[in-house]
Amino acid sequence: MVNLNTDIAGLHFENPVIPASGTFGFGEDFAPLWDLNRVGGIAVKGTTLEPRYGNPLPRIAECEGGMLNCVGLQNPGIEKVLSEKLPALRSVYKGVILLNISGFSEQEYLSCCEMASQSPDVDAIELNVSCPNVHGGGMAFGTDAKALGLLVAKLRPVCTKPLFVKLSPNVTDIVAVAKAAEEGGADGLVLINTLLGMRININTRKPILSNTTGGLSGDCIFPIALRMVYQVSNACSVPVIGCGGVSSGEQAVEMMMAGARAVQVGSASLRDPWACPRIAQEIADVCIKLKINSISDIWQKTL
Repeated sequence: MVNLNTDIAGLHFENPVIPASGTFGFGEDFAPLWDLNRVGGIAVKGTTLEPRYGNPLPRIAECEGGMLNCVGLQNPGIEKVLSEKLPALRSVYKGVILLNISGFSEQEYLSCCEMASQSPDVDAIELNVSCPNVHGGGMAFGTDAKALGLLVAKLRPVCTKPLFVKLSPNVTDIVAVAKAAEEGGADGLVLINTLLGMRININTRKPILSNTTGGLSGDCIFPIALRMVYQVSNACSVPVIGCGGVSSGEQAVEMMMAGARAVQVGSASLRDPWACPRIAQEIADVCIKLKINSISDIWQKTL
């Protein structure tokens, strides 16, 4: 039997599959379909200090091998998330809950971190500094290594939970940004978030998305995500969680061979609500085929 357990920043995951933030809500739509305890962790929907409606419609555009979105961090605000959404999730889920937080200023990030740190339902904080779908949002921090390092350093004293930083691929040097987050005090890194993309309606000659551009995700970004996970895993000492285009157990194992200790599954869940438990089972099947007894044997032997 394959040991799928993995420990990251002092947190124990029963298996390495984590639904990615923004693709799983707060688990309420998936809980009636399958036992949420079949995944090792859940990164809940991106949360801000105040409630947000997000961007106007249309907010989704399909493309070959993936999709674009400009949802714009629609969420009910951190007070409601902590008082209602996470207790409801915890009532049906015993695994690791990662609260993805975003902000439009240093103070907003600080306030969210302080509030989240006091919640018994939050196991870790995932710092979103990489969302390309909001004007004036955290991406300003995520694309500037110095600014990111300073932000993480200021959040570290008020954040009593493990702090993971989700990195943007929309940079020229992912390693420099990753190192800045690590030096600022991050306990782990999650990469990658979406790439910036665009579609045009040739009949109207106007952008399909209301925001003109949006975040590209899906199978088409997997090779880019894999390359960045490999680079960062070999350059940084903190653990890495791989994200970007994972839709099968083989791809998950490939991501761990590049150095990731766990994987987040995003767009695949939008196409197939059972993608996450399916991928968890496929990982075990692939390990049996490759004669791997424990997934720690994968990521400990990076290329």
